[in-house]
Amino acid sequence: MNNILDHLLLRQAIINQVFQAISEDLGQGDLSAGLIPADRPAVARVITRESMILCGQAWVLETFRQLDPDVQVTFKHADGASLMPNDEVFQLQGKARSLLTGERTALNFLQLLSGTATVVHRYVQELEGTSARLLDTRKTIPGLRWAQKYAVTCGGGKNHRMGLYDAFLIKENHISAAGGIQKAVQAAHVLAPGKPVEVEVESFEELHDALAANADIIMLDNFSLADMTRAVQHTAGRSLLEASGGITLGNLRAVALTGVDFISIGSLTKHVQAIDLSMRLL
Repeated sequence: MNNILDHLLLRQAIINQVFQAISEDLGQGDLSAGLIPADRPAVARVITRESMILCGQAWVLETFRQLDPDVQVTFKHADGASLMPNDEVFQLQGKARSLLTGERTALNFLQLLSGTATVVHRYVQELEGTSARLLDTRKTIPGLRWAQKYAVTCGGGKNHRMGLYDAFLIKENHISAAGGIQKAVQAAHVLAPGKPVEVEVESFEELHDALAANADIIMLDNFSLADMTRAVQHTAGRSLLEASGGITLGNLRAVALTGVDFISIGSLTKHVQAIDLSMRLL
């Protein structure tokens, strides 16, 4: 589940994201923490006030590594674990100033990413017993692409493409500018042989053209349930099918039962409800 965490670009993203977050919060210094004697030690405990899927340990560790490497961070659970209200998430031990200065930055990352993982987990649960796999999209918070993509994996979902560089997604405007689906797919194979080629279609005529062009994946954009079922039957395994558009937790299972291979949902990373976390000095 967490192999993405070993990716070099993600590791660099964590460092950069934490540095930026600390810089915008700390500025010229933490005035409130300056009220506390510099050598005063402290122990802090972080709990969750609601059910959650934990995600974001690396961001918490990086926060205190950059602020004060002497702070000890001890997590009670691994990323991807399911926690209940009042469960302890982690403990901190070190200088009181460091713990208080890093508190908000660390919790901001943890509650945001856990919020994403928790929502994804709910959707994945709804797909149990079907063959459909849940995908994220590029509709992420600017600057947090790698973080949110990682959170999706912690919730049990799958990453679509990371960006514009690792797969083709030929949409309406690409098709128009390239001169049609056939020409667009042919050009894609010439431009980047071996890269996955996906075509978004809005009608059965376009579905037929995408199949004729041997697209690897075909995205059914805002198809009705009946039309999805018909598209699955018509495709008969000649291409993988992805459903997208207007899909919510309420109709997710019905979409999966049409037989599509993938379901992509932008709201997984676009509409984020942060988890309620609390830190207290002991």
